[in-house]
Amino acid sequence: MTTQPAGAPTGGHVPFGLLLAEVTVVQILATLAVLTLATIAPAAARSLGIGAEAVGYQISLIYAAAATMSGIAGPAVRRWGAGTVGMAAMVCGLAGSLGLALGSLWTVVLASLAFGIGYGLVNPASSHLLNRFTPPARRNLVFSAKQTGVPLGGMVAGMLLPVVSDAFGWRAAALAVALLFVLTLAVFGPHRRRWDDDRVPGLPLRGTLFDGLRLMWGVPALRGVAVMAFCFAGLQLCLMTFTVTMLVHDLHWTLVQAGGAIAMVQASGAVARLGWGVLADRIGGGAPVLAGLGVLAAVCAVATAWLGPGWPPALVIALLSVFGAASIGWNGVFLAEVARVAPPGAVSAATGGVMMVTFAGVVVGPALFALAFDQIGGYGATFAALAVFPLIGGLAILRTLRTKPV
Repeated sequence: MTTQPAGAPTGGHVPFGLLLAEVTVVQILATLAVLTLATIAPAAARSLGIGAEAVGYQISLIYAAAATMSGIAGPAVRRWGAGTVGMAAMVCGLAGSLGLALGSLWTVVLASLAFGIGYGLVNPASSHLLNRFTPPARRNLVFSAKQTGVPLGGMVAGMLLPVVSDAFGWRAAALAVALLFVLTLAVFGPHRRRWDDDRVPGLPLRGTLFDGLRLMWGVPALRGVAVMAFCFAGLQLCLMTFTVTMLVHDLHWTLVQAGGAIAMVQASGAVARLGWGVLADRIGGGAPVLAGLGVLAAVCAVATAWLGPGWPPALVIALLSVFGAASIGWNGVFLAEVARVAPPGAVSAATGGVMMVTFAGVVVGPALFALAFDQIGGYGATFAALAVFPLIGGLAILRTLRTKPV
């Protein structure tokens, strides 16, 4: 299948399958890079002379860098082209992986910054490309297909990196990730120019750090999407961060059992992203689907408070899988909604501005969970307390229901 940009200069026919494969693989590897140290933290921490819990600071550093870079990613896409910016994200991932492999605390810090910079470039670049080349009637499904790269990246990290680390050491696991970045650059790098025919060489980047935020704030529908993304992202990171600990601490599962459960949660999120995308295209809009997911996530969060050692494991996994489908499966429809309500020609800038708010939710959510846990004392009950987050997000997205494309 081939398609041409809608309303943009064309550089010839674009193989749509190749484009979708490129943006999905870029998302998988960017997510894999973010989770590399977290996945091998016990082995790496001993070598670095720190506690394994310090990986939390590394995740915060990555997302702080990603939020900052998202602010200028839109102008960068316009200046150099979305294909080139996507490959620049892969170069950042390669540099970060090599930095991890060096094995010193300072290179880990620099590597984390590189991972964050690359991660901040991914969504503005891919949203720009997909919005250009995707028929509107398939927008939600295509954006959701690309966003399956997030849980798939987590699954790759969980299945690949511990095995390599056990066999060859944690630095070898970082080198394995670096090799994947090299292969990706070799396969997709030569094609980047065919997607960059709408770039504006020489476009100044000065003073653009907050342009995406200003754009987002100036469009009411984008503000609603941003508030929703902040709330949904905060709960998503809490689910991904604390599920294993909840199962071990509150339900007395083994670590292996809990690891299998979180893999199921990730898998349900990956499948759900496609399902919610199809549903949004069928009903002609993403906002109702996102609002419904907010309600479903809140119900699951409240139900988690009743989990206990006496629950059958199959029922626990079923509940958490539905929780994952709601709390992890929203991203593709969300990005398609950003593209729908963004002003013409400003999809990458709008995505960058909204992603800054989204990443803020990623940083804030787990910290709030930890503070609430100190007062409540149970993981399930803390999830129930955070049910207010998806409800607020669902209400925020309802404001876009009557909004037509700008």
